[in-house]
Amino acid sequence: MSNIAVLAGDGIGPEVMVEAKKVLTAIAKKFNIILNTKDYDIGGAAIDNHGNALPDSTMKGCEESDAILFGSVGGPKWANLPPTEQPERCALLGLRGRFDLFCNMRPATLQPLYQAYQHYAAISQRKVLMY
Repeated sequence: MSNIAVLAGDGIGPEVMVEAKKVLTAIAKKFNIILNTKDYDIGGAAIDNHGNALPDSTMKGCEESDAILFGSVGGPKWANLPPTEQPERCALLGLRGRFDLFCNMRPATLQPLYQAYQHYAAISQRKVLMY
């Protein structure tokens, strides 16, 4: 059994997270595993609901989970806040600092047509890790 903290965030995050949770459900069913998910506020949604982009309850939920599924944070609604309180900086950098993470990494496959651009990404056997 794995516990996953789900942080949909704001903007397009909640919409994307609905689909991501469907993928998790399909994976759990296919491989006969138990994936427990619990939603936590982060980013602009957390500012609106808790007054802080990274509430203690969200951090605690992440610490108690085996994995974090992160949506997106930020937007014009919160752009006039002091920089340290903006969703992108407070929430994202707060999580990165707490869990000693460097960046968001997205795996991809490099198609032969784009081999000339391989110096822009870490590549191994045509597998790409975009930063």
